Amino acid sequence: MNYMGSVEGNKQAKSVTMADRALFLLLVGFLVNLPVSADQQTYIVHIEKAKTRSDRWHEAIIDSISELSSPEEAAAAQGVLDTGIWPEHVTFQDSGMQPVPSRWKGECEGGVNFSARNCNKKLIGARSFFKGYEAAAGRINETVDFRSARDGQGHGTHTASTAAGNFVKKASLFDFAKGSAVGMRYSSRLAAYKVCWQFGCASSDILAAIDQAVVDGVDVLSLSLGGLSKPFYADNIAIASFGATRNGVFVSCSAGNLGPSPSTVTNTAPWIMTVGASYMDRSFPTKVKLGDGQSFEGSSLYSGPRTKRLPLVYNTTAGGTGAGFCLTGSLDPKLVKGKIVVCERGVNSRTAKGEQVKLAGGEGMLLLNSDAEGEELLAEAHILPATSLGASAANTVRRYVTSSMNPRAAISFRGTVYGNPAPIMAAFSSRGPSIFGPGVIKPDITAPGVNILAAWPPIVGPSLLKSDNRSVKFNIISGTSMSCPHVSGLAGLLKSVHSNWSAAAIKSALMTTAYTLDNRRAPMSDLGSNSGLGDPFAYGSGHVDPERASDPGLIYDISAKDYLKYLCSLKYTPAQVAVFAKRNYACRSNAAALPSDLNYPSFAVLVNKTAGIFSFVYKRTVTNVGMAPSTYRAHVVEPDGVLVTVKPRTLVFGKRGENLSYKVIFAASKGAPNLTNSSFGSIIWVSGRYIVRSPIAVTWV
Repeated sequence: MNYMGSVEGNKQAKSVTMADRALFLLLVGFLVNLPVSADQQTYIVHIEKAKTRSDRWHEAIIDSISELSSPEEAAAAQGVLDTGIWPEHVTFQDSGMQPVPSRWKGECEGGVNFSARNCNKKLIGARSFFKGYEAAAGRINETVDFRSARDGQGHGTHTASTAAGNFVKKASLFDFAKGSAVGMRYSSRLAAYKVCWQFGCASSDILAAIDQAVVDGVDVLSLSLGGLSKPFYADNIAIASFGATRNGVFVSCSAGNLGPSPSTVTNTAPWIMTVGASYMDRSFPTKVKLGDGQSFEGSSLYSGPRTKRLPLVYNTTAGGTGAGFCLTGSLDPKLVKGKIVVCERGVNSRTAKGEQVKLAGGEGMLLLNSDAEGEELLAEAHILPATSLGASAANTVRRYVTSSMNPRAAISFRGTVYGNPAPIMAAFSSRGPSIFGPGVIKPDITAPGVNILAAWPPIVGPSLLKSDNRSVKFNIISGTSMSCPHVSGLAGLLKSVHSNWSAAAIKSALMTTAYTLDNRRAPMSDLGSNSGLGDPFAYGSGHVDPERASDPGLIYDISAKDYLKYLCSLKYTPAQVAVFAKRNYACRSNAAALPSDLNYPSFAVLVNKTAGIFSFVYKRTVTNVGMAPSTYRAHVVEPDGVLVTVKPRTLVFGKRGENLSYKVIFAASKGAPNLTNSSFGSIIWVSGRYIVRSPIAVTWV
C-alpha cells in the first residue's frame, strides 16, 4: 500500500507491503479559503454563466440558499472519511448552531487524546476504525499518530473544513491567501470517521466506516482517498458506497492524482461522484533571475525575503550520486554552502529536497519540472527560499547551469496574485476513460483542487517534514483530495434546498449545470494535454457551478434497481451482483441490457476501430424540476466522425415532476476521418434560463 502525503508523494512515496485489502490515500485537499483583496471581505470562487471569478459570497449565495432550508434540513450531516480531525480548531466551533437533531444516531468515541467533550453542535460525531489496518500493519505507532479520531496528519482536518468548516476571519498561511475562510456548507454538521493511518487505509476499515456512517445518519459522505481501479465487485469503496446511495446518501470521491496519463481515474462506479482537480484564479508567483539576465516565473509559499544573487550548483557540482534529485545525504556541504541548489523533481518529496539543501548549508533551491510534468506549478511552504519552475524554464536553467563558467541566480517572492485564467485543469488530476466502467464518462466533474487553503492541526508543520516546527492554523496544499470536499459540501447545500431529491438527482444537477469556459470565455485549458485544451476525460461535465445547480431545470434520476441492471450489463455473475443487492439476484436473460442504458447525465460511446459503419441508440429520461409549463429544445455539438440525432428534438413539460424520454442515435458520418483515440461533443437542452448540458465522449477501441 502507498500512503501519499502530497501530489508528489502520490506518485513517489515508498511502498509498504500490506494486505490486498489496503487502499491508497490521496492526500490533496483542505478547507476552502475564499480569495479576497482585504482581510474583512468574504468571497467565494463560483461560476456565473461561463465565468470563474472572485465575488462577494455570503450575502449573494449562501444566505439565499440557506433561507430555503428549515432548521432540520440545515442540520444536514457531512461524513468525512479521512485521517481524523483536530476538534479544537476554530473552524469547528458551534456558535449559533441549533441543537443536534434527534435523528442523529452517531457517537463521539473516546480514545487517545480524544473524548466526548471534543464534540459539539458542529462536530457531532467522531469514530476511528483500525482493525483492518492493525491486522495488516501491526499496532498503530502512537508516537506517530493518535489511536483515536484525533488527526495527527493534517489531511482529514483540511478536507473536513473544506466541506463544512465555519467562518474564520483573517485566515491565511504566512499572509498568503489572506481573507475569511469558510467551508462550502458552513452550517452543516460534521462527523469524522478516521480510517487512514501512517501507512494508509485498509479497505475493510473504509467499508465498516461507510456502513456505520449510514446508520449514524449522515446525508453526504466525502472520501478523499482511493486505490487503483478494479472491478466494482472487488472494490470495497464501490460496494459500500452503493449501500450508502441506496439509503439516500450522496457519495463524493477523489478522481486520483495520477494524471495526465489516460485511464488512471479511480472511484469510477456510476453511483459515486468522481471529482477531478482544477486551478482557481489565485497564484503565489515567484521570479527567478539568472546571471545572464533571463527571468522566469515560478511558484512558492516561502514567506521570507528574496535571496541575493548567489552561485548555482547542480548534480555533480552539488554532490555525489543522487545530487541531481537532492536525495538524502547526496549533497556535499563543501559544494553547496551559501549557494542555490538546482533539484530535479521525483523520488522524494519536494519539501524534502529543500530540507536536504538546507541541511547541507544551501541558501535556496530551484525545483525543476521534467518535460512530462510540463508547466504545472504547485506551491509549497518550503523551509528555505525555494521555487518550482515549469518544464520550459527548467530546460533553460539546466542548459545555463551546465554551460556557464559562473552560473548565478536570485529568487524573489511576489505573495498572492489574483486574476489568472481559471479554471484550468491540473495535470496531476487522473484521467478517463474508465477501465472497468467504460460505458460511463469519468471523472464526473472538476472543482478547485490546486493551492487550497484550509484548516490544519497546530502540531503538524505545513511542509509535512518532521523537522518543520512551524505551527499554523491553515495550510495550502493541492490534489483531488482538495476538490472532492468542495463538491461534498455543495451536495449538502443542494440537499438542504431539495430534501426529497435522490443522490442521483443531486449528482445530475451538479453535472448538467457545470461549465467548460474559463473566466475569459475561452475553452477550459488543461496543463496535462498536448493540445492545451481540456476534454471530458479530464473534467467530466465541466467545472462545478453551485448557483445554477440549485435550479437545474431537468434532472436524470437513477434508482438502485437501475444500477443493478447496469451491473448485469457488465456481464457480472449472479454472485458478483449479489454483493451489491445483498440478496440473490438474477439478471434477466431476455433483456439484453447495455451499459449505455443507464440513465446517466453523460454519453460514453465505444466504437470498434474496424467497425466501419455503426449505429447506436441511447435512451434517456429527464424529470422537470424547473418551471412549468416549459419547452426544451435540443442543441447538438457533434464529435468528429460521428452523426448525432436526437428524437424528439423538443420536450414539452406540462407540470413539475413530469418525466419525458428521448433517444439519441450515434452513427458513423460519411467520409469520417480515421480516428484512433477519442472525440467529444455535447447535447444541450435549452428552455429560457435553463441550459442542461450532457457531454459526449466517443472512444475508438
